[in-house]
Amino acid sequence: MTQTHTITVGMVLFPNLTQLDLTGPYEVFARMPDTVVTLVAEAPAPVRSERGLTITPDTTFADAPQCDVLFVPGGIGVNAMMEHAPVLEFLRAQAEGARFITSVCTGALLLGAAGLLQGYRAATHWLAMDLLPILGAEPVHERVVIDRNRITGGGITAGIDFGLVVAAQLYGRDVAERIQLMMEYNPAPPFTSGSPASADAALVEQVQAIASSNYEQRRQIAERAAARLRSTH
Repeated sequence: MTQTHTITVGMVLFPNLTQLDLTGPYEVFARMPDTVVTLVAEAPAPVRSERGLTITPDTTFADAPQCDVLFVPGGIGVNAMMEHAPVLEFLRAQAEGARFITSVCTGALLLGAAGLLQGYRAATHWLAMDLLPILGAEPVHERVVIDRNRITGGGITAGIDFGLVVAAQLYGRDVAERIQLMMEYNPAPPFTSGSPASADAALVEQVQAIASSNYEQRRQIAERAAARLRSTH
């Protein structure tokens, strides 16, 4: 399916996001024809990512146009945003008119906290996969998952795959393949440790241990978000 009018992509910024969750898809979206990509944040001030890269928004939640594609990245900042009313309200309001509601990595948890993944299949970072059911979503261990108008990507580097899938949905495979070639996106990782399915079991356990404190905090936040969603229905 192709488009004949300008597409607006709204990419949400928040403190301590993972910049590659955002910039991987951004690189793809910015190369799509007849597309306006808008970085949206609660306030007009620059937003600092979890690793220190500062990104300047184009507009605020209050002034953002209705987006055809609503996009949410992940990152450690998701924890706070899952209970931050201005972000959740913006996502819900935009979702009413968006053609596609999308995320990469733990951005899916933020969509879930806004009540936008209930009854949908979704992907997220492998460390957060079992938090999706708490928020009413069905976890799927795939790089990119399409369920009706929800498109979700796995962890961090899946953002480029995700962006290309969205490009194909909007403008067709030929356009997506042209973008992929221009980006020379031809992954050949030097190691096989990029997935818990292929990594050494001891390495997986080590990474899980490092992330355990954040995971437990996220689980508690997800449970509180789910309780709030139940109370509003």
